[in-house]
Amino acid sequence: MAKFTKEDIFRISKEENVKYIRLQFTDLLGIIKNVEIPVSQLEKALDNKMMFDGSSIEGFVRIEESDMYLFPDLDTWVVFPWTAEKGKVARLICDIYNPDGTPFEGDPRNNLKRMLKEMEALGFTDFNLGPEPEFFLFKLDEKGEPTLELNDSGGYFDLAPTDLGENCRRDIVLELEEMGFEIEASHHEVAPGQHEIDFKYAGAIKACDDIQTFKLVVKTIARKHGLHATFMPKPLFGVNGSGMHCNLSLFTNGKNAFYDESGEQGLSETARHFIAGILKHAPSFTAVTNPTVNSYKRLVPGYEAPCYVAWSARNRSPLIRIPASRGLSTRVEVRSVDPAANPYLALSVLLAAGLDGIKNKLEAPAPVDRNIYVMSKEEREEVGIIDLPATLAAALELLKTDEVIVNALGEHLFEHFVEAKEIEWDIFRTQVHPWEREQYMSVY
Repeated sequence: MAKFTKEDIFRISKEENVKYIRLQFTDLLGIIKNVEIPVSQLEKALDNKMMFDGSSIEGFVRIEESDMYLFPDLDTWVVFPWTAEKGKVARLICDIYNPDGTPFEGDPRNNLKRMLKEMEALGFTDFNLGPEPEFFLFKLDEKGEPTLELNDSGGYFDLAPTDLGENCRRDIVLELEEMGFEIEASHHEVAPGQHEIDFKYAGAIKACDDIQTFKLVVKTIARKHGLHATFMPKPLFGVNGSGMHCNLSLFTNGKNAFYDESGEQGLSETARHFIAGILKHAPSFTAVTNPTVNSYKRLVPGYEAPCYVAWSARNRSPLIRIPASRGLSTRVEVRSVDPAANPYLALSVLLAAGLDGIKNKLEAPAPVDRNIYVMSKEEREEVGIIDLPATLAAALELLKTDEVIVNALGEHLFEHFVEAKEIEWDIFRTQVHPWEREQYMSVY
């Protein structure tokens, strides 16, 4: 991770002809927000003196307590390569602080830092994430609005001319690399118009920052190609949805705590306890890792998304898979998470679940190496496999019952998250959808 001082930032601003700086942060729902300042205000920003109205941001504060401060993380400094030649735009990702100088408990990034301190208290030094975010590319209409027309009819690992998104995807990769990303793979996914770009794992905070930056770059470059990029989990019926598999590992002073050469399958006791914690809390953290009404259209059998709580070293149908790599690359892949999730909140609850397994030495059940999708309900029950919640409403009810996950969010985030999501569900529940008219208008 690049390290920057104030002097570095002032020097680069001058050398790169930076005219504006975006002070970025993430709201409760995972949406990137920013306060843009001219370069003349950079010194004030770097001295943590920039204020904004927190009452205007989803899940932050009430109007009578609106003053909030932006504390830039200097190591997130980057100049956007695609910005205008007359003056470039740079960005700094910020933490949110109260006027009294304390971290704001409703800031998702600050909340993840709080959870990392709990991890460090158990003797671990690093929590690493390797994300695999997927997205769709749709064509724009003459007004620049997204259509439902896909830009290609390609499939898994297809090439141009079948994969018409190849040039767009390549430009995205080039922009990301210029911004310091280490890209490991870029390919067409299973569904037409669906793509995946994988970048190198990092510590939890940087990895979440990278996810947010990645989404911004993908959407920006797609539009330059006349396309709309969406991270909506299930934009189309009848094809695979978009996931964001999370490859997780705990380290202690450079040593992977999940690896044990003499352990069964090369996994340590710590890894098995972590797996057990994830499995135990999966039904209740799903509201956070799969936070929209649409998320649950993806978590259905038949489209490679996990909807059953189980684990395996080989099988891709359970919630958790253990990729084959060992040594420093030993990791736990949680496959249910989707890219609509607020990454800072998702990592907070995943870490809390895993740490609960470690603290309480929970025992992981036997791995399931069969294709769970072809097992009957009775067969699943026989080996203790339960289902993930089928709707956002069901997921929210399970979230409320789990003290570990509620504590991982903290009181402020938990209350505001549940309130926002219950409103979302109620709007959906009371809406009349096209499917209903198609089914019932002429019959009744």
